[in-house]
Amino acid sequence: MRWRMPRLATPAVYLPPAAAVSLVVLLLVVSTAGAQEFRLRFGGSDPGRGLLDKATLKFVELTEQKSKGRIKWEYFCCDQLGGDITQIEQMMANSIQGYGDVLDWWANWVKDFSIFGWGFTFRDKEHMARFLESPTYQAMADRLREQNGVRILAAGPTEPRVLFTKKPVTGLDSLAGMKMRVPEIKAYLAVWEALGTRPSRVTWGEVYLALKTGVVEGCEGPLSAAYGVKIHEAAPNIALTNHIISSAQIAMNEQAYQSLPADLRKAVEDAAREAVAWARADGDRASAESLKKIEAEGGKLAAVDVRPFQERLRAAVGKAEADGLWARGLWQQVQATK
Repeated sequence: MRWRMPRLATPAVYLPPAAAVSLVVLLLVVSTAGAQEFRLRFGGSDPGRGLLDKATLKFVELTEQKSKGRIKWEYFCCDQLGGDITQIEQMMANSIQGYGDVLDWWANWVKDFSIFGWGFTFRDKEHMARFLESPTYQAMADRLREQNGVRILAAGPTEPRVLFTKKPVTGLDSLAGMKMRVPEIKAYLAVWEALGTRPSRVTWGEVYLALKTGVVEGCEGPLSAAYGVKIHEAAPNIALTNHIISSAQIAMNEQAYQSLPADLRKAVEDAAREAVAWARADGDRASAESLKKIEAEGGKLAAVDVRPFQERLRAAVGKAEADGLWARGLWQQVQATK
């Protein structure tokens, strides 16, 4: 495995389809033994060296093992190639071939993925896992592949997302007017508007500074990711709202995937499934361990009744659907998933 530690990122460049195909050809070399060898680039966007970074790195390692070295990834961790949107655009242009993070980001291209960013949609990890096996989810993934040239190799649930704030949160009323950080995902903006905050889009790598300087007063995310960038030092109050079940997904540019022979396509698929399964299994441990460390380092855990949060967002589903966040009836389909 070729793993490059922090370096200056190559600027994102749009490549038209013909250029993208040429790039795939350039990434294909022939070894002295005559076997094809594929050198590809993978972008990771978890700057905290958390669960997602470990999962994507595991995918890179497993792929090289399963391909017996015929696939060699150049791995860029920690937002070296830019934020999530930038990296996704690079993958769609085939200037990088692989990318891993949460499923929610795909809502910027296929709106139904917004459902993963809506609060209290999934009851628990098992509920999400069953939905990910449904024809409804498969149709979403197919649209992403057909319209945008992105193949999701594997996806699964990981950790619940919790709330970090500068001032203690004792209930829903505590959120009124709070400057809340959200990612560049429309569903998150709608969720935190419905809960009474004033959301602002800030990239994850800039959240700590935004909290320190007062640009925002709160943020949310998985415990392991938050601990990785020391969010609790800037926002020491933690409410275990568990409002979203986070996910891990590993995706690949479709042209790059199709350029591989059948045995190597199977290698990347198997590696992705194993890496995501590992992240799902390790999620509870990662959350518990991170919470223990956060408390030991001064974080203050608050018990919050989340039922008013749930009721507020359930009542806002109709508006979300009317605003076109996802297809009408999708939220109800998810609730009906057994």
